[in-house]
Order: sequence, then C-alpha cells, then structure tokens
Amino acid sequence: MAVLRRRACVTSSGSRLDTTVESADRPWLNKVLVGDCVAQLEKLPSHSVDLIFADPPYNLQLGGELTRPDQSRVDAVDDAWDQFESFEAYDAFTRAWMLACRRVLKPTGTMWVIGSYHNIFRVGTVMQDLGFWVLNDIVWRKANPMPNFKGTRFTNAHETMIWASKSKDAKGYTFNYEAMKAFNDDLQMRSDWLLPICTGSERLKDDDGQKVHPTQKPEALLWRVLLSSSNPGDVVLDPFLGTGTTAAVAKRLGRHFVGVERDRTYADAAQARIDAVEAAPEDGLVSVSPKRAEPRIPFGTLLEAGLIRPGERLTDSRRRFSAEVRADGSIRVDGEVGSIHRMGARVQGLDACNGWTFWHVEAEGALQSIDVLRGEVRRTLAAVGA
Repeated sequence: MAVLRRRACVTSSGSRLDTTVESADRPWLNKVLVGDCVAQLEKLPSHSVDLIFADPPYNLQLGGELTRPDQSRVDAVDDAWDQFESFEAYDAFTRAWMLACRRVLKPTGTMWVIGSYHNIFRVGTVMQDLGFWVLNDIVWRKANPMPNFKGTRFTNAHETMIWASKSKDAKGYTFNYEAMKAFNDDLQMRSDWLLPICTGSERLKDDDGQKVHPTQKPEALLWRVLLSSSNPGDVVLDPFLGTGTTAAVAKRLGRHFVGVERDRTYADAAQARIDAVEAAPEDGLVSVSPKRAEPRIPFGTLLEAGLIRPGERLTDSRRRFSAEVRADGSIRVDGEVGSIHRMGARVQGLDACNGWTFWHVEAEGALQSIDVLRGEVRRTLAAVGA
C-alpha cells in the first residue's frame, strides 16, 4: 500500500486542497527525468497531469552567424537540438511529443505551448489536428527585445503562447479568473502580456560567465501561466524543461512538477535551481475564489444569523429606494413583495438586478452592502468546515 505524506490548504470558500507531497506510487513526481521526452513520458500513467507548459525547439533555421553592426557575434540559438532537416521532420517531431503529452493530460487539464513565428503556426495546426481546443493565444510582448541588427525586418518583439483544453467539449478546466483580475489591479487580464526577457541575476550562467541555456524563459511569464490555470497541489509537466523555470515556479507556488530534459548539463542546472527554491507558505497560496465556487447563501440565512431583522429597512447606495425586510426573506416595496433581486430590478425599471450589491442596510450611521453580511456568513461556514 502506498504511503502518503500530506499537507492541507483551505481555500477562501472553505474547501480543502490536497497538496500531497510524496507518493510511493508516483516516483516520477517532483523529479527531473533525463532523456527523450516521448520515452520518458511513457513512465507516467495516463491522465496523471493537470497542466502542461511546453517550450519546444523553435526550428529557427538559422544559416550562418548573426553579427551586430560592430561585427561582434550575437549569441543566438544554433544548437543541434533546434535543427531539423525539413518542415516535415519538425511536424513529425511535434506530433510525437504532443501525442505523448495528450496521453498523460487529464480530461480537465490544459496545455500551453510557446513559440515564435518560425514554429507556432505549425504547432497550432498539429494541436488542432490532434483534437486540442484553443482557448486563447497569448502574446508575450518583450519589454527589452533583441534588435534586428541587419535592419531587414521588423524587430521580433514578441512570442506567442497557445493555451488549449484537451477537447472542444472539455469541462471543468482550471481558469482562475478572479485571481488574475486581482493580480491585475481589479482589471480583467488581457491576452497581451508585457514582460522583460530573462536577464540579470535570474539568468543562469556557467563558470565562464556564459549563458547556460540560450532561451531561458523569465519566471514572471511562468508565474502568470501557473497562477491562471493551475491550483496548489496540481501536477505541472514541462516536457522540455531546459534550466527548470517551470519547475522552479511550480515549487514556489505549491504545485508539483515533473520535468523532462534530454541534455544532462541543462538537467543538472535545473535540479540545482529547483533545490534552491523555497516554496511559499500555504496560507499565501490561496487564490481569490470565483463567485460560482462559493457556497450559495440565501438572503434568508442573514435573518437566521441575526445579521438582519424582520422589519428592517433596506436602501440602495444613494438612498433613492427603500424596502422592508420580511421574516421569510422576501422584501416589500410599495405593497409589492418579492426577492431582493426581483424587487431591486422593479424599482429601477430593469429586467434583472443583483440584489446583493444593490441593497444596503444602515450600520452605525453608514450604509453597508448586504453582500458584506453574506461574506460574514461564508467565513463562519468556512471556519466550521475547516
């Protein structure tokens, strides 16, 4: 029988997150697997991964060295792992690793793939051919892109990420909308992200001061990816781990990881980096819960809890309208009785209204939204459930 060690984390809605940290029947968990990604992914059970972030070779097809105007050499990607003999060979490679990823991805899981104009359109075609359903394409707009030194094209200032569910009919995939809105100062997170490339102390260097990996991604990029589409305790797979950005951020955010990397030098650098990461405290990992995930609280519950009394008056924030609270949770306006939502719509001449945010009560000389009182009930229920 497998022996598990567990941590528990309580969400703001009171549910407990399973953040199992070790399992004897998952020896691949929180590991860097060294070797070909297709072969290594055979070690994982089907439907064992919640989220995939893939940063595959871009097939840049560079011919000759790139130089700056002063004739100094540009440190570009010219490694063997990024070279394919034809587009057909690259497409076959893409199909093989995507099929391996698709097998281990849960039905509720999603996959991100990042690329440039060299490969992202071919990658997207293969994804759709295999049944993935594109949810968004995200443009990573680089705050400090490399110039086009030859002056023959526009500066390549962005890369594209495709975010896809496993199928068109996939249900229950994770998108932490409220958390991303809070992250973005209460504005909906857009599909264009302005972030700097990986530089400074974050960039891994070897003993000679050279880059360990030519395409190391910034942690800020992965922070948004994981925060938006995974939860604490989820398993995140990176089939092209490189120097471990995905795994490092996953560990920091309380997610599990499994990374695959064929190059031993990169894998060793990734492992050392991951080992140095300190995970955030559990209390700091809880994201803002979407309203639909919170327990339903009827208006009558506020009367049961004594937070509102029968006969008390409700008003809107500008004191234009007034309603009397009844013992059964209905409210009365000018002789007509209905729910807080129906009567809120009626007084405004609207078809619908969110009564929780429309109606207020008098509290110590100031108006307080009844939605605040509903929040008190939810916190009480969460504390009891914990």
